[in-house]
Amino acid sequence: MKNPQPPPASALDEALALQRRAYLAHPVPTLRERKADLRTLQRFVREHKDALCDAISADYGHRSRHETLLAEVFPVVDGIDHILGQLGRWMKPQRRSVDWRNFLGASNRVTAQPLGVVGVIVPWNFPLNLSLIPLSYIFAAGNRAMVKMSENSRHLAAYLIAHIPAYFPPDKLQFFDETGAVGIAFSRLKFDHLLFTGSGQTGRAVMAAAAQNLCPVTLELGGKAPAIVCDDFPLRTAVERIMFVKLLNAGQICTTVDHAWLPAGKVNEFVTLARTIVAARYAQLSSTDYTSIIDQASFDRLLAALDDARNRGAQVLCLLDGPAFDRRSRKIAPHIVLDAPSDCLLLQREIFGPILPLLSFTSIDEVITQINAGARPLAVYPFSHDTRQVQKIIDHVMSGGVSVNDALFHVGQHDLPFGGVGESGMGHYHGHEGFETFSKMRPVFYQTRLSTLKFLWPPYGKLADRVLAFLIR
Repeated sequence: MKNPQPPPASALDEALALQRRAYLAHPVPTLRERKADLRTLQRFVREHKDALCDAISADYGHRSRHETLLAEVFPVVDGIDHILGQLGRWMKPQRRSVDWRNFLGASNRVTAQPLGVVGVIVPWNFPLNLSLIPLSYIFAAGNRAMVKMSENSRHLAAYLIAHIPAYFPPDKLQFFDETGAVGIAFSRLKFDHLLFTGSGQTGRAVMAAAAQNLCPVTLELGGKAPAIVCDDFPLRTAVERIMFVKLLNAGQICTTVDHAWLPAGKVNEFVTLARTIVAARYAQLSSTDYTSIIDQASFDRLLAALDDARNRGAQVLCLLDGPAFDRRSRKIAPHIVLDAPSDCLLLQREIFGPILPLLSFTSIDEVITQINAGARPLAVYPFSHDTRQVQKIIDHVMSGGVSVNDALFHVGQHDLPFGGVGESGMGHYHGHEGFETFSKMRPVFYQTRLSTLKFLWPPYGKLADRVLAFLIR
């Protein structure tokens, strides 16, 4: 596929100016207008789902169609249904607490008003999900949007650029391809809000660029999300659930299980169960249900990390019979790594691939200490039926989100906020919090015909003394 020419910086500026004018001309879309935008977005996905799956698979080299439908198409369609059911309630002005002023007839309201034009920078791993789900909240809040796709999403970006104009005018929504330096120019635009999903390193650069315009940002980054399997939890159930999430999209998920903690003595049983379960799900590396690594650089990085661990004494276990990887298809078989040294690449950096290091523990306090010694993860996954033990982990390990007795599922709950903390990100979207992220929660005070401060206008005298004495009694 030929690389299109990057849009000049002026094209980005012109797109922003066009959307800004449209916003200023109609700053507060009605509930009906917002629902129409959401239904149009939903209709686009339904009418183009097969072509969207094909485009994403072409960008990957091979991406399981079922994974795209499950993890990208369905969450968008289902999420919009959720928003449509909640939006009227979200848009209603909130009446705030009654105090002595209100007894005199004054009132307080908080109104959710559109910010204006929102920028979205999308990663390659779930390019449809991570562009259209944010858009659904951006539109719900009444905004307009410019979306920059990843350089690894060329086919999808071309498809969106070609077909979205039949559904939305350019003063409402525009997509842009990453063809070299577009991301830098895009992050420097004077948006009213900027959402970035990607690596921490790039997130720092995006935040620095946005800061020049005092543009608020929501950063969805990543980190080393741990699973913690406690002794009371059925091990087979834990392995079934962890390995499903770990191998979904070949592990290329920011919220996947990066590594797993197991009670001492259960590691070998975990490996045995994992071999059986993985072989039943993916008969061979060439399975159409198993997704490729996105590009050659990522493929080489993962193999280098395996070699680094192996050369430093770790046990590297391939979970499928046959080749451990295939360069032509850029597929790497599922691997478990045991006894990895703490300073090896797999334990120092986010893995983002189908490789699962297993660590053992004798007490939960040991696990908590180890996790807290690193950056706060985007998610933590405790497996236990002991509610006190689960609550201890939740209380003592800060993370962006938590799924108890499974992994990843908190992300798919439409009424829960999603976001990181510390090095795993800042801000939220999804749920009511997503609507508020892309709104200005604007305080409005309604004064009565008689100002309650009239008794405190200068020149101050005995009446002012009595009123102030009453107020601060």
